[in-house]
Amino acid sequence: MNADPSIESRPAPHPFVDPAIRATPGPTGLGALVPDPAARKPRGPVQLALGRLRRAKLAIAGLVVIVVMILVAVFADLLAPYGQNEVDLFSVEAPVSSAHWLGTDELGRDELSRLMYGGRISLLVGVAAAAISTVLGILVGAVAGFYGGWLDAVLMRFVDLMLAFPAIFLLLIVFSIRGSSVGSVVLFLGVFGWMWLARIIRGEFMSLKEKEFIEAARAVGVPNGRIIWRHLMPNVLAAIIVATTLAIAINMLAEASLSFLGFGVPSGTPTWGNMLNGARDSYLTHPLLAIAPGLTLTIAVLAINFVGDGLRDAFDPKGGR
Repeated sequence: MNADPSIESRPAPHPFVDPAIRATPGPTGLGALVPDPAARKPRGPVQLALGRLRRAKLAIAGLVVIVVMILVAVFADLLAPYGQNEVDLFSVEAPVSSAHWLGTDELGRDELSRLMYGGRISLLVGVAAAAISTVLGILVGAVAGFYGGWLDAVLMRFVDLMLAFPAIFLLLIVFSIRGSSVGSVVLFLGVFGWMWLARIIRGEFMSLKEKEFIEAARAVGVPNGRIIWRHLMPNVLAAIIVATTLAIAINMLAEASLSFLGFGVPSGTPTWGNMLNGARDSYLTHPLLAIAPGLTLTIAVLAINFVGDGLRDAFDPKGGR
């Protein structure tokens, strides 16, 4: 039996041709290499990171919890059965019932409603203060780590001064004289919370700026600003994400601690820390007034930490694919 002549004339595949490329016959009988539309396209760094994140069950669970809390806080006006400061004088410190699912506080305010409204300020303080500290930490750490020399020495001594400064005493003095507000708490936590991130970014920059790809970028005349933001900053993204998520959780706990001491958000504004402060006299008689905001704050902090760990593993270029 004679072999099919078309098979003999068909060119053999090149050993170094990508399997996603297939050969199609051309007018001269030679194969023309064109991309195969059915082949799987290579995934970019963001797609790889999202794929790793989807496999992190704790991170996904934490993200769901945080999203639910944010939605409940944003739409508290529609979801809460009562107003945030609506008083029922006939139900002061009432137990759990169909009318008040978590009971009422010492003024007759619905605990569940205040829990929903309190999430607004608690989450806002955590995110806003973390945003301020992240921006300051990135700026100081990037400049100190990239330029080095006397500028690095001056900035790091300033960081040491900020770390040694008794910020809590300054806060107590200022707030006792002028009073506190949501903005002042956010500003205080943001201004005194960037030093650790600055040190982390400085160390990463000092290590990365000696790498070959940075030397190559300098050799072709890439400006320093472009090197910092386009070449160095993406390589420290994982550290920034983890530090920012941890800062959100730490700031939420700090706001609750300050409000519990009476130096945080004004007592008339519902926050989880203020709810804990208001329940101090009812720990034994009505423990749910303290358990509800404390447990909610704990769940929120744990969820944020789980999300931060998942994002760190997802954006780590050395992680498994």
